[in-house]
Amino acid sequence: MSTSREHFSSKIGFVLAAAGSAVGIGNLVGFPVAATKNGGGAFLIIYALFVAFICLPIMLAEMSLGRRTQHSPYKAYAELGKGANRWRLAGWLATITPFMIAVFYMVITVWIFGYLFQTLAGNLELIAQPDYFGTFVNDYSFVFYLVAVLLIINTILVGGVRQGIERASKILMPTLFVMLLLLVVFVLTLDNAMEGVKFYLVPDFSKINGGVINGALAQAFFSLSLGMGILITYGSYFRRRDNIVSSGKLVALTDTAVAFTAGLMTLPAIFAIYPDTNPATLSESSVSMVFSFFPQIFMQLSNIVGYGFASVAAAIFFLLAFVAAITSLVSIIEVPTSSFMERHNVSRKKSLLVMGFAITLLTLLAATSFGLVPWVSNFVHYAGADKSLFDVIVDVFYETILPLNGLIICLFVRFRWKRANMAAELAEGNPDYQQTFLHKYIDFAIGTFIPVILAVIFANTVASKFFNYSFI
Repeated sequence: MSTSREHFSSKIGFVLAAAGSAVGIGNLVGFPVAATKNGGGAFLIIYALFVAFICLPIMLAEMSLGRRTQHSPYKAYAELGKGANRWRLAGWLATITPFMIAVFYMVITVWIFGYLFQTLAGNLELIAQPDYFGTFVNDYSFVFYLVAVLLIINTILVGGVRQGIERASKILMPTLFVMLLLLVVFVLTLDNAMEGVKFYLVPDFSKINGGVINGALAQAFFSLSLGMGILITYGSYFRRRDNIVSSGKLVALTDTAVAFTAGLMTLPAIFAIYPDTNPATLSESSVSMVFSFFPQIFMQLSNIVGYGFASVAAAIFFLLAFVAAITSLVSIIEVPTSSFMERHNVSRKKSLLVMGFAITLLTLLAATSFGLVPWVSNFVHYAGADKSLFDVIVDVFYETILPLNGLIICLFVRFRWKRANMAAELAEGNPDYQQTFLHKYIDFAIGTFIPVILAVIFANTVASKFFNYSFI
C-alpha cells in the first residue's frame, strides 16, 4: 500500500525528537566522566569546538539529504546516487547500522527498566550489592522487562511521526530536562559537591594529547547520532519551508547543554559520597557507572538523607536514564522501520511487526552473551580476547561503522550530489544561507579536511578494536 510522507508539525517537534535521539545514557554518565579524566574544562572546550566545526556540517548534510529526497537512507542514496551500486551499498549500510545498534541499545534499555522496577519496589539495597549486576544480566526476568519496553516503544512508533514520535518527544524531553535539573539542584546541596564541580570544570591542558582529542571527537560524533541514518530519516520529515540550518544548530546546542548539565549531577554526586575519589580510577563505561557504581552511591547517600529519600533519588535517576534511553531507541528503530516501509511498500504497523520480531530475536541472543549461553558468550576471538555476540555488535556497529558512515556522506556530497546542490537545499527555508560564513565554511570543510579526519578515526578504530593497535 502506498502512503504519503509524514512531516513534523513544528520546529520544536523536530528539535525535541532529534535531541531525544542524541541524548542517551552516554550523555548522562559517560560524557561527564570522560571530561573529568581528560582535562575537565579543557576537554569541554575541545568537545564544543568539534561539535561546531566538524559535527554540525555532517549533521546538516544528513538532514538536507533526507529532505531533498523525502526518503530514509536506503532510497535517499539510491535516488541521488543514480542507481550506482556503491551508493546503494551506502544506503544499506546506513540502514543496517541503526538496526544493529537498536539490538545492543535494547539490551541496555531493558537493564535500565529492570533497575527502575527494583528501585520503585524499594530494593535499592539489593541492586547496590557488588555482585547483583552479574546475577541480574543472567536472570530470565529479562524477558518480562523486554516485553514492557517493547510495548512502550511500539506504542510510540505506531503513532507515526506527528502522533507518535513528535508527541512523545514533546512530553518525554521536557520531563527529562526537569528531572535532570532536580537531581542537579539536589546533588549540589550535598557536602563536598563543589569538589566534583571543580574537577569537572577547571581546565587541565596538561592532560590533552592525541588520544584525548580523538576521544573528544568520537564522543561528539556519537553523542549527536551522526552516521546512524537518524538525521537522514528525520530530515525526510521536514517540509520545504522549514529551516534546516537553525534546527540543526538547536539540536547540537540542546544535546551539548544536556551533556554539560549532566556533569553537574554526576561528578558532584560522586565526590559528595566519596570525597577521596581519584578521577583517574573512574570507569568511562556508561554501563559500569549506571549499573554498578551509581546504585552504591545512592545506597551510601541513605546514610546522609535516609533510605526512603535515597530510594526516591535513585528512582528519579533511573527514570531519567530510562527516558533518555527510550527517546534514543525510538529514533534508532525508526530508521529501519521507515526504510522497510519504503522498500516493500507496506504500512507502518506491518513494518513495525517485522522490525519488532527481528530486533527482539537478536536482543534475546545478545542478552544471553554474559554467560547464560556459552556459544553466544564466546562468539568469536579477535584482538587477543574472546568476544561475545554483544561485544561484536558494539565493536562493529557502534564503535567502528559510525565514523565510516560519516565519511561516506561527506564523499557522497563531494563527488556525487555536489556541494552546490546541498547548499541549495539548505537555502530552502533559509534564503540568506548562501551569503553566510557558515555556508562558506561547510562548503570548504566537508570536501576537504572533515573526510580526512573521519578516515583517520575509522582506520584507528579498526586497528585498535580488532588488532589491538592504535596509531593515535
